[in-house]
Amino acid sequence: MTSGNPQIGLFFGSFNPVHIGHLIIANHMVEFANLHQVWLVVSPHNPLKPRQTLARDHDRLHLVQLATEDNPRLKASQVEFGLPRPSYTVDTLAYLTEKYPDHHFHLIMGSDNLVTLDKWKNFEVLLERYRLLVYRRPDVPASRFDDHPNVQFVTAPLMEISSTFIRSSIRAGKSVRYLVPEPVFRYLDTSTLYRG
Repeated sequence: MTSGNPQIGLFFGSFNPVHIGHLIIANHMVEFANLHQVWLVVSPHNPLKPRQTLARDHDRLHLVQLATEDNPRLKASQVEFGLPRPSYTVDTLAYLTEKYPDHHFHLIMGSDNLVTLDKWKNFEVLLERYRLLVYRRPDVPASRFDDHPNVQFVTAPLMEISSTFIRSSIRAGKSVRYLVPEPVFRYLDTSTLYRG
């Protein structure tokens, strides 16, 4: 691991709910991409998108906290809850860089996001100022940013698990044990979350 300033990977998501696939990627990045920590940044509800399937912001944050509480190198972050909405990654990074001037932030994303990066707000700033740690998703074509000097591909194990599948399983009364971390499973098993 690099010494000196903390190297922080930012893994953004709705985490609706967080599952073991998310944690495998986060932990893999901590171990293999020279990071001190990965912050799982829970994205608030986008007012431009329908809300029906999205649990409340603090419920999703609580599940990420449960999932990461026993690993000091993974951290749940609610930073976007207090920022203007809709949240733009470049604005969140600017805020964090100002708040933590001794930290170096790196953006974790799937290759599917890299393909559409040119649709992101101020994507040139992201590419210029931050290292993008990209895990390849199957059947995603190459992007025009693959060879950019600040884009680093990290081969991470991928699980074919989706939050959508977990939510529909819970609604159907099926057990999601082993698809989510055990503390998350215990919480979901005794709560009404995703049962409506």
